[in-house]
Amino acid sequence: MAPLTLVIGNKAYSSWSLRPWLALRQAGATFDEVVIPLRQPETKPAILGHSAAGKVPALHWGEVTVWESLAICEAVADLFPDAGLWPDDPAVRAVARAAATEMHGGFPEVRKAFPMDLKRMAGERPVPAEAAPEIARIGALWGDLRRRFGNGGPFLFGRFTVVDAMYAPVCIRFDTYRVPLDGDNWDYVDAVLALPAMREWREAALAEPWQIAY
Repeated sequence: MAPLTLVIGNKAYSSWSLRPWLALRQAGATFDEVVIPLRQPETKPAILGHSAAGKVPALHWGEVTVWESLAICEAVADLFPDAGLWPDDPAVRAVARAAATEMHGGFPEVRKAFPMDLKRMAGERPVPAEAAPEIARIGALWGDLRRRFGNGGPFLFGRFTVVDAMYAPVCIRFDTYRVPLDGDNWDYVDAVLALPAMREWREAALAEPWQIAY
């Protein structure tokens, strides 16, 4: 296999970078990592040196560059089929892709109200009216997926999949700001945050020297 290098933003804030990084870790992949701090004078030219899209993350796979989070996760699933990053059943896999894509393109009010910030002390923040329907949708979706496809496992489709990678930053947001959820959904958040890879990411984020004031 051609060598893999993942270019990411700093771990305290880059939710889009976390998603493929976590997929790679959960797949047991060996990869190099390039961290570019966000919102610095040198950020844009540094990113453009790796991706013409001007955004992180980007995966260098030999001579190929994949420059978008969900596309990188798809590539990881293809490269490491034994990791089972999508459900085996085609019908269930279609549902999983729909759930991942809904996260990819949706929930703008949750993103705005509760930015990912691993340097922030956990504490409750009021839920804006605009974000409440999105939080309700996320909670309902998680509950539905776990009831229908969880098969007794801790994740949305039982075992860890790309869908969990896509929602991992939401778990961080909900934990950081103590967003109201029902107990079953907190069980899911706790399972994601307890992953060794997630703990590794958090520890690295806390050790970073860069700080963004939200």
